[in-house]
Amino acid sequence: MARPASTAQLAAGHFLSPATVSYHLGVLHQAGLVARARSAVHRAPCGAVRASVVSRVDR
Repeated sequence: MARPASTAQLAAGHFLSPATVSYHLGVLHQAGLVARARSAVHRAPCGAVRASVVSRVDR
């Protein structure tokens, strides 16, 4: 992922409900694979997939 995205942005981009994305981001966060941050622009948790994980998934 090139930049952080809000839960709503991720949901819309993958045709999923925000609740589904939020749940799965929580699981990924607990596993240490996703970082959370709050943005005043989005006013929602943002998920940023760590680059090392993306490179492993792409293989």
